[in-house]
Amino acid sequence: MLALSVMLFTTAAFSQDKKAEDLVKFKETVYDFGKIKQGVPVTHDFAFSNISDKPVIVESATASCGCTTPAWPQAPVAKGKENKITAGFNAAAPGAFTKNITVKFAGADAPMMVTIKGEVLKADDYAKFEQSQGK
Repeated sequence: MLALSVMLFTTAAFSQDKKAEDLVKFKETVYDFGKIKQGVPVTHDFAFSNISDKPVIVESATASCGCTTPAWPQAPVAKGKENKITAGFNAAAPGAFTKNITVKFAGADAPMMVTIKGEVLKADDYAKFEQSQGK
């Protein structure tokens, strides 16, 4: 009985949860668009590399709201290869924004999160901003 208890404890102590960070490495997890014009959609690609020893499958990428549309690779990403999660933002409402995309990888217990942020300006405010920047 004692030997069985020790073996179970040892197995539990050495078993670790697989984290997404053990499978992939993102070049960046936060992107700031800065000031953007209302009604002009923008996109950003979050590039990642498969750092595991097996192909990686992106199961899903879920946005925090309907104004953000993620796209992800449907095929497995081979060992050592790169791919991307694309975040689209519709820029419909003026104001500052921070939007998260939760990315779930097959074999990882917890998902990863990438974030886009920035400020949507009304057309006249954006024109003033561009003028102040010398554009």
